[in-house]
Amino acid sequence: MLVDSKAAAVAAKWERASEGVNTESLRGRFNWTDIVYFIALMAAAIYFLVEWPDSMDIYEKVILLCSPFAVVWVGWLWRPLRAYMIATFVLAAFAVLVYSGDLSKGDSNFFLKYLLSSQSAVLWMCALYFMSTIVYWFAFANKNLAWMGSAFAWAGTVLGSVGLLVRWRESHLIAFDMGHIPVSNLYEVFVLFCLITVLFYLYYERRYNTRALGGFIMLVVASAVTFLLWYTFLRDAATIQPLNNALNSWWMKLHVPANFVGYGTFALSAMVGFAYLVKLHGETTTWRPMIPLLLIGGALVAEPLMFSSRGDYALWFIYFGLSVIVVAGILVCRKRIAASLPSFEVLDDIMYRAISIGFAFFTVATVLGAFWAADAWGTYWQWDPKETWAFIVWLNYAAWLHLRLMKGMRGQVMAYWALAGLVVTTFAFLGVNIFLSGLHSYGEL
Repeated sequence: MLVDSKAAAVAAKWERASEGVNTESLRGRFNWTDIVYFIALMAAAIYFLVEWPDSMDIYEKVILLCSPFAVVWVGWLWRPLRAYMIATFVLAAFAVLVYSGDLSKGDSNFFLKYLLSSQSAVLWMCALYFMSTIVYWFAFANKNLAWMGSAFAWAGTVLGSVGLLVRWRESHLIAFDMGHIPVSNLYEVFVLFCLITVLFYLYYERRYNTRALGGFIMLVVASAVTFLLWYTFLRDAATIQPLNNALNSWWMKLHVPANFVGYGTFALSAMVGFAYLVKLHGETTTWRPMIPLLLIGGALVAEPLMFSSRGDYALWFIYFGLSVIVVAGILVCRKRIAASLPSFEVLDDIMYRAISIGFAFFTVATVLGAFWAADAWGTYWQWDPKETWAFIVWLNYAAWLHLRLMKGMRGQVMAYWALAGLVVTTFAFLGVNIFLSGLHSYGEL
């Protein structure tokens, strides 16, 4: 812990460590390809306005027309994102064209049934994320495999995004007035959570020119994918349902995505904190300093056992056992893993940036949620269990940032704090839905 008089010196050290950040591959000169990209996006936006004018209100039309400017700007800031957006749009547009307004083609057309229908694309996302996780960890033994982990992560992200976009269209094909943005239930937001977490990781992977964190970040994504598969096949969660009155709101389209940028970046920061602690204890021969890490890790892998209250005990005990084995294996091999991880300064910087971005979006999401509550229930805040725990999550990361910025705290304490924050965030995300009923109980298990 470094505070007060040491803060300036430590900050300078951190800034020097960031000088080697790879920015050339993130952003290039604005050129003719950006202009072509903008023209294509604007043409698509105008097409949507002409084709479906009655499906959007005036605010949505304005947002649609402004989106090409924002998308081109973001694609310029991070070049790989542009390729991701193009691939996602092309595949989603192809799927929509193949459907041709007939939802039954999802069971008869080869491309839809096995690749591009919403559920097929999401299942491919799950498989590719599992493959990415495995390859990233094998890369600690053979660094030549690391690029494959990134490739699988990108491919999974493209197909997951296609799945959500196609699901949006499928909801309209079921019934025109039933169509809605796919962020309305646990199945959909878990897909969104995985996509956001992986996208932010891939950005930091390119920015800091290191793939050594991929295995750590993909562990939390693989855990989310495990839940998603369980929820899909044993709870039939992939079925598209009509929205209830409270969810049928324009606010949902803003509140939920902003909220999950927060959840995704908080999860990312926690796993970076885990990597920080593994590196810190890489040369330690005694297990005593790692007792807090084992306790927090145990709490994280034990949390899914809460689902056993709904049955499926064997499945979740198998998950718990495998999780313990994975965590134990990481700690046993910590010396070799630690040697491959980036410096403490880089790990701390990623952790700080992720929490900063997540806190900003989570704050905006909370404010938007208050406006939504006022519109739906006539009051901005009711101390509903979900609202209360959202406030606890907000206070947790506000305190983390305050001590980081005002007191210069860094290092082991902040890494443990970020990791423990994932326990709090997970309960706010899932635990409230299971144990505490309230106005926000839309994603029951």
